[in-house]
Amino acid sequence: VQLQASGGGLVQAGGSLRLSCVVSGFTFDDYAIGWFRQAPGKEREGVSGFSSRDGSTYYTNSVKGRFAISSLNARNTVYLQMNSLKPEDTAVYYCAFRPSRWYSGSVLLLPSSYNYWGQGTQVTVSS
Repeated sequence: VQLQASGGGLVQAGGSLRLSCVVSGFTFDDYAIGWFRQAPGKEREGVSGFSSRDGSTYYTNSVKGRFAISSLNARNTVYLQMNSLKPEDTAVYYCAFRPSRWYSGSVLLLPSSYNYWGQGTQVTVSS
Protein backbone atom coordinates (compact mmCIF):
# COMPACT_ATOMS: atom_id res chain seq x y z
CA VAL A 1 0.00 0.00 0.00
CA GLN A 2 1.29 3.46 -0.91
CA LEU A 3 -0.09 6.88 -0.06
CA GLN A 4 0.65 10.11 -1.92
CA ALA A 5 -0.48 13.34 -0.27
CA SER A 6 -0.67 16.69 -2.01
CA GLY A 7 -2.48 20.02 -1.96
CA GLY A 8 -0.61 21.92 0.71
CA GLY A 9 0.54 25.47 0.27
CA LEU A 10 0.56 28.99 1.64
CA VAL A 11 -2.78 30.61 2.37
CA GLN A 12 -3.96 33.64 4.31
CA ALA A 13 -5.97 33.23 7.48
CA GLY A 14 -9.61 32.65 6.65
CA GLY A 15 -8.75 30.94 3.40
CA SER A 16 -9.27 27.36 2.26
CA LEU A 17 -7.20 24.45 1.01
CA ARG A 18 -8.10 20.95 -0.09
CA LEU A 19 -5.61 18.21 0.62
CA SER A 20 -5.64 15.03 -1.44
CA CYS A 21 -4.32 11.58 -0.66
CA VAL A 22 -4.16 8.87 -3.30
CA VAL A 23 -4.09 5.34 -1.93
CA SER A 24 -2.81 2.54 -4.11
CA GLY A 25 -2.08 -1.13 -3.75
CA PHE A 26 -4.98 -2.38 -1.65
CA THR A 27 -8.02 -4.47 -2.44
CA PHE A 28 -9.88 -4.80 0.84
CA ASP A 29 -13.33 -3.36 1.32
CA ASP A 30 -13.01 -2.12 4.88
CA TYR A 31 -10.54 0.53 5.82
CA ALA A 32 -9.85 3.42 8.11
CA ILE A 33 -8.19 6.57 6.86
CA GLY A 34 -6.98 9.55 8.79
CA TRP A 35 -5.33 12.91 8.50
CA PHE A 36 -2.68 13.98 10.95
CA ARG A 37 -0.52 17.05 11.33
CA GLN A 38 2.73 17.93 12.99
CA ALA A 39 3.90 21.44 13.72
CA PRO A 40 7.56 22.21 14.51
CA GLY A 41 8.43 21.14 18.03
CA LYS A 42 5.09 19.44 18.58
CA GLU A 43 3.86 15.88 18.54
CA ARG A 44 1.88 14.48 15.65
CA GLU A 45 -1.80 15.26 16.16
CA GLY A 46 -4.82 13.46 14.78
CA VAL A 47 -7.01 15.86 12.80
CA SER A 48 -9.72 13.74 11.24
CA GLY A 49 -10.58 10.14 10.50
CA PHE A 50 -13.05 8.13 8.43
CA SER A 51 -14.23 4.58 8.92
CA SER A 52 -15.59 2.77 5.88
CA ARG A 53 -17.70 0.22 7.77
CA ASP A 54 -20.29 2.74 8.89
CA GLY A 55 -19.17 5.90 7.15
CA SER A 56 -18.43 7.59 10.44
CA THR A 57 -16.09 10.53 10.75
CA TYR A 58 -14.30 12.05 13.68
CA TYR A 59 -12.55 15.36 14.16
CA THR A 60 -10.34 16.88 16.76
CA ASN A 61 -12.14 19.71 18.53
CA SER A 62 -10.02 22.49 17.08
CA VAL A 63 -11.12 21.75 13.49
CA LYS A 64 -14.77 20.80 13.98
CA GLY A 65 -17.00 22.80 11.70
CA ARG A 66 -14.04 23.91 9.56
CA PHE A 67 -12.54 20.70 8.15
CA ALA A 68 -14.27 17.87 6.32
CA ILE A 69 -12.88 14.46 5.42
CA SER A 70 -14.19 12.43 2.52
CA SER A 71 -14.30 8.71 1.84
CA LEU A 72 -12.17 7.11 -0.83
CA ASN A 73 -13.65 7.84 -4.21
CA ALA A 74 -13.48 5.80 -7.41
CA ARG A 75 -9.96 7.11 -7.98
CA ASN A 76 -8.89 5.89 -4.54
CA THR A 77 -8.47 9.47 -3.42
CA VAL A 78 -9.50 10.90 -0.07
CA TYR A 79 -9.75 14.61 0.58
CA LEU A 80 -9.47 16.90 3.56
CA GLN A 81 -11.31 20.13 2.87
CA MET A 82 -10.00 22.84 5.16
CA ASN A 83 -11.95 26.08 5.49
CA SER A 84 -11.55 29.14 7.70
CA LEU A 85 -7.91 28.33 8.16
CA LYS A 86 -6.04 29.78 11.12
CA PRO A 87 -2.32 30.35 11.69
CA GLU A 88 -2.41 27.57 14.28
CA ASP A 89 -3.35 25.13 11.52
CA THR A 90 0.17 25.54 10.12
CA ALA A 91 1.85 22.13 10.05
CA VAL A 92 2.93 19.26 7.86
CA TYR A 93 -0.16 17.21 7.12
CA TYR A 94 -0.03 13.45 6.68
CA CYS A 95 -2.59 10.93 5.50
CA ALA A 96 -2.64 7.48 7.04
CA PHE A 97 -4.38 4.23 6.11
CA ARG A 98 -5.33 0.97 7.71
CA PRO A 99 -6.87 -1.66 5.42
CA SER A 100 -9.16 -4.43 6.62
CA ARG A 101 -9.92 -2.56 9.80
CA TRP A 102 -12.57 -0.20 10.99
CA TYR A 103 -12.60 2.04 14.00
CA SER A 104 -14.96 4.50 15.54
CA GLY A 105 -14.64 7.62 17.57
CA SER A 106 -11.38 8.95 18.89
CA VAL A 107 -9.49 5.78 17.91
CA LEU A 108 -9.54 7.20 14.39
CA LEU A 109 -7.20 9.96 15.62
CA LEU A 110 -4.54 7.71 17.10
CA PRO A 111 -1.36 7.27 15.03
CA SER A 112 -1.09 3.70 16.30
CA SER A 113 -4.38 2.87 14.52
CA TYR A 114 -2.67 3.10 11.12
CA ASN A 115 0.11 1.17 9.48
CA TYR A 116 0.58 3.05 6.22
CA TRP A 117 1.56 6.69 5.95
CA GLY A 118 1.98 9.26 3.21
CA GLN A 119 4.95 11.57 2.90
CA GLY A 120 3.34 14.75 4.21
CA THR A 121 2.38 18.06 2.64
CA GLN A 122 3.15 21.47 4.16
CA VAL A 123 0.30 23.82 5.03
CA THR A 124 1.23 27.35 6.04
CA VAL A 125 -1.41 29.85 7.14
CA SER A 126 -0.30 33.46 7.37
CA SER A 127 -1.96 35.96 9.69
